[in-house]
Amino acid sequence: MIAGQLYDPNDTQLSQLRLIARRRCRELNQLEPGKDTEQRRLLIELFGAGGESVGLEPPFHCDYGKNIFFGRGVYLNFDCVILDVCPVRLGDNVLLGPGVHLYTATHPLDALQRRSKESGKPVTIGSDVWLGGRVVVCPGVTIGPGTVIGAGSVVTRDLPAGVLAAGNPARIIRALNPADRRSEEADGA
Repeated sequence: MIAGQLYDPNDTQLSQLRLIARRRCRELNQLEPGKDTEQRRLLIELFGAGGESVGLEPPFHCDYGKNIFFGRGVYLNFDCVILDVCPVRLGDNVLLGPGVHLYTATHPLDALQRRSKESGKPVTIGSDVWLGGRVVVCPGVTIGPGTVIGAGSVVTRDLPAGVLAAGNPARIIRALNPADRRSEEADGA
């Protein structure tokens, strides 16, 4: 599965691992606000790396959790979903807006094969990326460092570092430059 090959999603071991992740997500999503110590414990147990520093607003859902690797300073706003049948890697200081979905899971085009098999492709997001609300990142996509994706976009292919992209499918609107950073600093952003 992690290698991106076809696999049986009903495999007993995979079903057990998904059940563990769903239980942790349910517990995380039902915590009362202010239960920071319990939330941190669950995040550390759930994720492959970065649970000790990720900021996350419930609700949150994932398939396995252990295939998700966060850098430092990552923040997930409300209602994010990560389907992690393959590795999902986020660099440092990545911001996910509300309702962002990251998908590594995919299915065969052949209908008969699709009845019993799935596959996946990893998703990699560089440091200092901002994904606006309701962005969807499709299987196999890499987003370069410093890139910004506009709200509601569907990212179907790789995007380079330091660009603003938006749309369905997401297209590069323009390169970001130092003047963009200076104007944001002047505005207090």
